Parts: sequence; structure tokens; C-alpha cells
Amino acid sequence: MKELTVAVLGHGAIGAVVTAALSAGEVPGARLVAVVDPTAPPAPPLPAASLDIALGRAELIVECAGQSALREAGPTVIAAGRHLLALSTGALADSALHQRLLAGPGRLSLCAGAVGGLDLLSAIAHRAPFDSVTIRTTKSPRSLLQPWMAESEAARLRNATGPYELMRAPAREVTRAFPATSNVAASVALALGDWDLVEAVVVADPGAALSRHEIVATGPAGQYRFEIANRPSPANPRSSAVVPYAVLRAIGGLTGASGGIV
Repeated sequence: MKELTVAVLGHGAIGAVVTAALSAGEVPGARLVAVVDPTAPPAPPLPAASLDIALGRAELIVECAGQSALREAGPTVIAAGRHLLALSTGALADSALHQRLLAGPGRLSLCAGAVGGLDLLSAIAHRAPFDSVTIRTTKSPRSLLQPWMAESEAARLRNATGPYELMRAPAREVTRAFPATSNVAASVALALGDWDLVEAVVVADPGAALSRHEIVATGPAGQYRFEIANRPSPANPRSSAVVPYAVLRAIGGLTGASGGIV
């Protein structure tokens, strides 16, 4: 089996875990050859590199750096003919960007990150469209603070004493409003191939020790309900601690060496 050379874009809370595991050989068939993070380059022995150098070394570029990084670097990776594994799926609410990343000659794959059940929902959606799909995300208020908020809304979040619904809108709108915390809603919409069908609800709860995602879908094939409750990442409470391990599983699936469920 041919070895898969891998470059990781981003060395923050998610990328640091991914690069450490790859460097330690924890993903059979994958070899880390570059880590791209101009703002906080990793220390040796991790192979820090520019994006241009990484594109010359790696077949697979793994994006762990956020929606802005995917928007900026993604088209370059695809144009270079490389395989791009993207984690920040919320950036694809921009349909023009999504089309650029699908245009080739490179290949785009998406990592679901902190959510499960998407394989089943996607399979059902290909049989018959769902009638309704709702994803309800509950997080701590401070993790939901956004620069665009009026001071009155920000103060309500900071001083919340009980849970309240912060936003309810189509997944595309919620993803744009909460770019650091709504990749899950984007992943559901992308799995179904329909941004307009998925209604996303964001709930702020000062008692939320875990990040909760409740997905409810109904359609001709049946009724489906998934609930995920993830512990926040200690390094970044806006992300779930499980996310880097979802990325590592995705890389393992691309090497063809895992022998696991696909």
C-alpha cells in the first residue's frame, strides 16, 4: 500500500492534536510532511512549512484552521491538484466558494467533526427528500459571543441566568452568524445536499457543561433523532474535544488502511 503524505493547515487546538498523532505514527499509512501555520508555527521536530512548500510535499492537505483559512487556502490547494480534507464546513455556506472547491483538478472531502449520523441521513435523503430537518445546538453563552452583536445582546449572553433561544434560521444563515461554533449545522445541510431544508436553532445555556446537538428529521422513510453531547476542548471552548479524533479517523479512512466502517 502506498503511503499517504499529509500536510496539516493550522496548529491550534485541533491541529496540534492531529499533528502530534500523525507525527507519532498513530494513523497507519499516513505520514506527516508539513504543518502550515504562519501565525504560530510549530517547533521542531514538527515540519513547519509555507503552503507552497506543503503543496510540493503532500498529497493530502488537512484543513484544521477555521473558515477564513479554508476560504483563503482552499482554492489554491484544489488548483494545485491536491486532495483537500476540510473541517470548517461552515465556509461552504458561500456557494461560490463551494463550487470553486469542487471544480478540480484537486478533490474535496469533508470531515463531519463533532456530529454523527450523517451517513444515515445522507443515504435516506438520496432515497426521498426529508419533510423537515432541525438541528438544535446548545452551548455556554460565552462561547456564542460574536463581534457583530449589539452590546445589549452581548450583555444578555454574559449575564444569562437560564437557557434561551438565541437564533432560529436556515442553516446557511446560522452558519454565517456563528462561524466558530456552527460547522455542525453546515455539515448536516451538506450531508443532505439542501441548505434551505435544514432549520438551525442556537440556544445559550449558562448551565451547559457540554456542547449539545439534537438533530430531528422526518420524511417518507421514517423519523430520526440523534443527540450528541460533547465536552468542549480545554484549549478552545468553542470547539469540541472530540473533533481532532474525527479528523484522524477521516485521514485513516483516506489511507485505506483502517479496515473500519466507512
